[in-house]
Amino acid sequence: MGTLLIDKLLQTVCTQRASDLHLTVGSPPMLRLHGHMRPLATKVLESSDTTALMKSITPERCQQELQEVGGTDFGFAFGDMGRFRVAVFKQRGNVGLVLRRIPNEFLTFQQLGLPSVVEQLIQRPRGLILVTGPTGSGKTTSLASMINWINDNMDRHIITIEDPIEYYHKHKKSLINQREIGIDVPDFPEAIRRALRMDPDCILVGEMRDLATISAAITAAETGHIVFGTLHTNSAEGTVNRIIDVFPKDQQDQIRTQLSVAIIGILAQSLLPRKPKGLVAAYEMLVVTPAISNLIRENKTYRIDSSIQTGRKHGMILMDDSLYNLWRQGIVEDHEVLLKARKRDELFDRIEKAKLGIVEDDEEEEEEDN
Repeated sequence: MGTLLIDKLLQTVCTQRASDLHLTVGSPPMLRLHGHMRPLATKVLESSDTTALMKSITPERCQQELQEVGGTDFGFAFGDMGRFRVAVFKQRGNVGLVLRRIPNEFLTFQQLGLPSVVEQLIQRPRGLILVTGPTGSGKTTSLASMINWINDNMDRHIITIEDPIEYYHKHKKSLINQREIGIDVPDFPEAIRRALRMDPDCILVGEMRDLATISAAITAAETGHIVFGTLHTNSAEGTVNRIIDVFPKDQQDQIRTQLSVAIIGILAQSLLPRKPKGLVAAYEMLVVTPAISNLIRENKTYRIDSSIQTGRKHGMILMDDSLYNLWRQGIVEDHEVLLKARKRDELFDRIEKAKLGIVEDDEEEEEEDN
């Protein structure tokens, strides 16, 4: 029953374009569709069902890891329909699974609504570009589209370091080597160190989650490579602080200096339900100018937000401005944008004023510019 059922379930996920499939004991299979959890009209899963489903797709080494540490992750291809990233775990002594669908097709920057300055940043010869946001905010998709753009337009050697590999890239103008943690290389810091000996132009670091990885990524960016990384932070300012806070106090001044030179851009993103259905991303974009580089070096990150606000000509935007624009354009409901706001009260006031027809001067200018 396992294999037959999993194929049917995966087929449903792909045809409905759901983002995730949840399989847990005591519940029917659930899809996450346009951000909402939806049960499938099938039987309630028992312990034997989730175990059989798990065994039908999980590689031997991962089944072993599940037994040893109570959880495992891997990726696999479902024919031509798409790839899945799978998290298997134990809960109440039973097996549970969450399968995240990774589409086969790459989206363009226009389709994703990415800030237009991204295209200029990724063509730089060196530097660190970070894509940040909570889990499930589309970071992987944005990075995949950046790598795909480079692959379509530039002759580069690109190395991706992922856990697990999500989007598969074909060699086009560029040569792409994708290395999976646990299969091709033991861990992120080791993979970055090795990558530097492989004549790379671009290195994608799937997750910058610890000091060793962050340190290796900054070094790679300083030594003349373009490095893409992800962090689970919600804003540009928060990202800079998070990176510096990972280091011991006595190293923080040195890291501020290194980071101020290495970092060239931060894209923070958040996904919201689009009206009437679907999802849309809101973005915060920081482009590191010499002035912002100084703020990082001098430990004045609290001034980053106002620099983004005045840096519109460089392609910068604050998250709350992006959210406001999505509401103004009628794409997202006001209560949804307020849920994701960084300064909720300020955004609420702004929306209420706009409903009364009071708009701020810079918006009028913006509307004249468009």
